[in-house]
Amino acid sequence: MRKAREVLVIGGSRYFGKRLIARLLAAGDRVTVLNRGSSPPPPGVVQLVADRGDEKSLTAALGSRTFDVVVDQVCYTPRQAEIARRVLTGRTRRYVLTSTVEVYEYEDSIAPVRETDVDPLEVGVDLGLPWDDPAFLEAHYGEGKRQAEAVFAAGRDFPYVAVRVAHVLGGDDDFTGRMTYYADRVRSGTPIPVPVVNHPATYIHVEEIADFLFWTVGQDFTGPVNAASHGPLTTEDLCAAITAHLPDGKAVFQHVEVGEVSPLSFTRAYGMDNSRATRLGFRFTPARQWLPKAVAETLGRDD
Repeated sequence: MRKAREVLVIGGSRYFGKRLIARLLAAGDRVTVLNRGSSPPPPGVVQLVADRGDEKSLTAALGSRTFDVVVDQVCYTPRQAEIARRVLTGRTRRYVLTSTVEVYEYEDSIAPVRETDVDPLEVGVDLGLPWDDPAFLEAHYGEGKRQAEAVFAAGRDFPYVAVRVAHVLGGDDDFTGRMTYYADRVRSGTPIPVPVVNHPATYIHVEEIADFLFWTVGQDFTGPVNAASHGPLTTEDLCAAITAHLPDGKAVFQHVEVGEVSPLSFTRAYGMDNSRATRLGFRFTPARQWLPKAVAETLGRDD
């Protein structure tokens, strides 16, 4: 039997973070969760309370603890990354950042984007931007993650992984409201605004990304890695699955040249290539295989 690992999860109180923690506990790992203390940890988990954006608070909470692996679910800015790198250097043999497909927001590639299309060593870091402003951060989510990756990549003595997560679907605890947005319009027949040229995107099921992060904890590779199920999906694919779940509804699309479009519809193409993770040994499932299940989970089977 393998030795239990000491794993620190920063954040992780909801959605695929809590599923990751459940997998770690089931595997016999010793799990510590660090957060602001707004929600109690599950049984068997040690909780540390701190503001991860406050270096003194983070250092004091960690004390003399060391970890085999740190999984950071809530690092959104280069400032947070700088603090994490300073505090955790020498405390862990491996750091896993939950990053995002949005690091590719400036790409427009018909071919699925690879990790090398955004090299964090070539990304400029600007700590002077108003990262503490919630409105700025929300508008610059992809940039914040991209610069956070750059901070970790610059730490030559800091072995990190940046898991670039595709758009996540599924679960009855999906907090994004994106599936509900489409369901409401399908029920009412309200037009769904999409770009004139609406590009597909890559997705991953909530259970599969939890599986991927758990698998990553046990690996030794470093650097960026794309995490996406096989095969892209279009907005029409998503709405077809929702319409199949709500047979009395109808998906009506309105193509718009300017103005706001629906969530999960895209004016640019930047679906992710998952071949690096596949070569490393992870087995993804086809997105079309789990999509009906994801719809039923989020919208409810009796809807």
